[in-house]
Order: sequence, then structure tokens, then C-alpha cells
Amino acid sequence: MVHLQRTDSSHPDFIALIRLLDLDLAGRDGKDTAFYSRYNKIAAIKHAIVAYYNGDAVASGAIREYQPGVMEVKRMFTVPDLRGKGLASKVLAELEGWAKELGYTKLILETGKRNTEAVSLYLAKGYQVTPNYEPYVGVDNSVCFVKLL
Repeated sequence: MVHLQRTDSSHPDFIALIRLLDLDLAGRDGKDTAFYSRYNKIAAIKHAIVAYYNGDAVASGAIREYQPGVMEVKRMFTVPDLRGKGLASKVLAELEGWAKELGYTKLILETGKRNTEAVSLYLAKGYQVTPNYEPYVGVDNSVCFVKLL
């Protein structure tokens, strides 16, 4: 059974999942990790989701305002043992609904090209590749997406 909890970045389960995400990304991004970590701080994120599966925190995601009317999806993660079970899709759908409730009309996000699972997820959920936005302009490993709500 999956339960989604809306919270913020101070939630201990969200923090624990982000630590796992950062380890995963360090393995994928190698020397690029230092660049990306500057833009992945979780302090002051007001809109975060923790997904629980059979009571365990297993997936996360967050949104934060990028500019008026636009939210940026951040910190999407699912523990490796439960990937492919639709948890990320549930988290993403909840984030999209939350952004709409807050009056936002567009979502943007960035992921690394080596994060092939994430790229596939976003394409499957109707996100379109868009030119890299700041601070990812000119970053070869980054791919950016946009979705109108």
C-alpha cells in the first residue's frame, strides 16, 4: 500500500531519502557532482512529498518556485529496490496537482542525461525537452523539461 505525505524539507524521512539520492547521483555524475550539489540544497523547500510503501519511506519529490507561475520539480528519488513500481509516477502526479492547487501553470525540471530512468519517466508523463534554463545553460550532461499544467 502506498501513502503520499505532503510535507516540507525539514521532514526527517525526506532528509533521509535525499541523502540516498545524493549518493546515487554522486555515482552517476562523478566529477560533475560538485556543480550539481550547489543547486540541490533542500533548505527552505516548502512543498515536498514522501511516499511510503508498507510504512517505509521509499520515494520523494519536491517543487519550489522558479519564477512567478513556474514551479521547478526537484529531488525526485525512489529507492532502487522499488523502482519500476510506479512510485515516482505517483509522487510526480501529486506534485503536479499541488502546483495547480497553488496556482502555478508550468513545471520545469532538470536531470542528468545519465539518469536514463528519470528521462524516460518525464517523457512518459508528458514533459517535453526544452532548452536548458539557468543555471544549466551550457551544461552538457543536463537535459531540461517543461510541462504546462
